Amino acid sequence: MRIRIVDAFTDRPFAGNPAGVLLLDAFPDDDRLQRVALEVNHAETAFAHPLPAGGEADWALRWFTPATEVAMCGHATLATAHVLRTTGAHEGPVRFATRSGVLVATPHEDGSVTLDFPTAPLTPVETPAGVAEALGAAPLTVLDTGPNIGDLLVEVADEGTVRALTPDHKALGAHSERGVIATARADDPAQGYDFVSRCFFPNVGIDEDPVTGSAHTALAPFWSGRLGRPALTGLQASPRSGLVRTELRGERTLLSGSAVTVIEGELLA
Repeated sequence: MRIRIVDAFTDRPFAGNPAGVLLLDAFPDDDRLQRVALEVNHAETAFAHPLPAGGEADWALRWFTPATEVAMCGHATLATAHVLRTTGAHEGPVRFATRSGVLVATPHEDGSVTLDFPTAPLTPVETPAGVAEALGAAPLTVLDTGPNIGDLLVEVADEGTVRALTPDHKALGAHSERGVIATARADDPAQGYDFVSRCFFPNVGIDEDPVTGSAHTALAPFWSGRLGRPALTGLQASPRSGLVRTELRGERTLLSGSAVTVIEGELLA
């Protein structure tokens, strides 16, 4: 099996969020998929195989962290669409059958890809006891992001606060299904982004995710509501960093970004 490592939500190598991508004829058993994902040891490894023509989707797609299978992953979906386009395995928009329904990825001539994902439902909640201490900052707003994402979305005072966070990852894990998205408005939108975020997902084996597409299905409606514009750009301020362009379309959110293949090889085991 060919295996590729793709950096997603970036146009340069060694930035963005790396994902393993394997194009298969069919899915092997779950234990083998999990073992491969653990060996790859990136935030997610994507496994895809083609589906019969004439159905509602073109490819089946699953995502695994080193610890578990997840219901939704933006950067590994972008990485898979990038591999399908660059290898010629699929031309034009591709429909993926996933645990979160059919997700469409549309490649563009400039090499970028737009993902069509469900918008996360946001529900304001009281700040859970201990979240401020675990995160290391006082929340201004806390929202539940619904079952597909499974995070707490936490707004903090400003961009500098987001960048300076050094959370207690183990303590954060007690407060949500997957983890916590910390966010703030950009200090200077002239720098090319409207809001910043960082994502901490200890419950799926990822202390800090470099760039999280799925989180932006919650960040997009939150910041579009605040800023009054459907189209925004988010900077995920992790050490690797990456940009996600978002466009809110009601119950759907478009996520756009670029990707770069950095490693290609053969899985021998």
